[in-house]
Amino acid sequence: MRFQQLLHVRRLASAGATTLVRRPITTTITTTGRTALAATHPAFTTTVRTMAGSGAPIPELTEITDNVQRGNYATLADKDVAHFEQLLGKNFVLTEDLEGYNICFLKRIRGNSKLVLKPGNTAEVAAILKYCNERRLAVVPQGGNTGLVGGSVPICDEIVLSLARLNKVLSVDEVTGIAVVEAGCILENFDQRAREVGLTVPLDLGAKASCHIGGNVSTNAGGVRVVRYGNLHGSVLGVEAVLANGQVLDLMSNFKKDNTGYHMKHLFIGSEGTLGVVTKLSMLCPHSSRAVNVAFIGLNSFDDVLKTFVSAKRNLGEILSSCELIDERALNAALEQFKFLNSPISGFPFYMLIETSGSNGDHDEEKINQFIGDGMERGEIQDGTVTGDPGKVQEIWKIREMVPLGLIEKSFCFKYDISLPLRDFYNIVDVMRERCGPLATVVCGYGHLGDSNLHLNVSCEEFNDEIYKRVEPFVYEYTSKLKGSISAEHGIGFLKKDYLHYSKDPVAIGYMREMKKLLDPNSILNPYKVLN
Repeated sequence: MRFQQLLHVRRLASAGATTLVRRPITTTITTTGRTALAATHPAFTTTVRTMAGSGAPIPELTEITDNVQRGNYATLADKDVAHFEQLLGKNFVLTEDLEGYNICFLKRIRGNSKLVLKPGNTAEVAAILKYCNERRLAVVPQGGNTGLVGGSVPICDEIVLSLARLNKVLSVDEVTGIAVVEAGCILENFDQRAREVGLTVPLDLGAKASCHIGGNVSTNAGGVRVVRYGNLHGSVLGVEAVLANGQVLDLMSNFKKDNTGYHMKHLFIGSEGTLGVVTKLSMLCPHSSRAVNVAFIGLNSFDDVLKTFVSAKRNLGEILSSCELIDERALNAALEQFKFLNSPISGFPFYMLIETSGSNGDHDEEKINQFIGDGMERGEIQDGTVTGDPGKVQEIWKIREMVPLGLIEKSFCFKYDISLPLRDFYNIVDVMRERCGPLATVVCGYGHLGDSNLHLNVSCEEFNDEIYKRVEPFVYEYTSKLKGSISAEHGIGFLKKDYLHYSKDPVAIGYMREMKKLLDPNSILNPYKVLN
């Protein structure tokens, strides 16, 4: 790649001209500290957690599950454990040290599962579900447990069905671009295997080092490149899923065109494990780009953000692969928490991360520099950095990826994943900032501007009912009035099930219930989630 230097682009206030100044960024990427739970606690109670190594208390868990009415399920018995040990082997039937399986990523929900099962193939998954269905034992499928709505953890005492051992990339065809992979494969490992033959997985998100592709499909995860590749309903060609009664439904396909009746694969993309357990899938992987450039730019207003986005679509066109927004408060939260981060520019209300991916480095470099230069001439872009160096591209992306973690490291954070019309995309942040007032320490927004997906965050020192009542259900009411979606990419899970009606028509919800009854009549699959 010829374009190896970092270009710092600055609009000169005095002359109104544009100049390019070479200024390298040097940043050492280190591993961030992880939170740990303070101690074990009784079931269905709050839990206090602390920062690893710091001892600083973090607010109590607030999604208390003791107000959930346990379903009419059987209680796990010794004979059940013995049956599973005979089926899987004792090493893959866990009854101790289950805290990591019981607690959601945001530390807001703690279940009380007494058993984790780790099957190694589809046949074992089928045998487990057949037995659990006959015994009326509730099951929660779990991948990397990186979800943000409590969809992959038990609410009461459901058996955890971990897909971690189904982790193989079965095939990657460089001619057709079709890959077949097991559900428990970590997204980053899948992508690395695809890149060995010049392909890339069309899904990319911050949790890629730990999330599972099966969980991604089950939640219809979006990520940062939907603007380029679309969502998983288009990329996933077929799935293999196990129904609640143990039947294996083979919906695999190796073709983009397969117009043979109902496309039942779509039932399992985004249904969050409530209709069946995805065990395998085929995915269309595009060829990886030879040239990747990233611009990190500062803007003075959201109106300038919208103008720049329109310009990016018009002038970058076929090479535009990502368009992200970060507001000043979100960026500062990440920089304050993670000192290894180094933002190349500062002092602006809004920042955009714009990525291009193409096959011709010279062509792409010229286009993105022209795009930024024109934006500066119009006064829409105030400052910016452009780089095609792979290491520096990664450093800039690291800033975006650490923003969500920066907001939860030392405070309680209400996190919302919503789709809004672009013209109204940021208004809710200002409205919520005024609505919460001094009760909130930070109210900020960031997200996938390219596909109208805002991540609204309201942080406070600790959870309290007063701020909770100001935030919910107002966020969902506001979103509903704009015909938006209360869940753009994270799913419904447990945390949003009471608010589904803000985005779904009652008739549609009724048919969703009928579908659930048809495929899972005993409701053993991921109960208490999605549907109330």
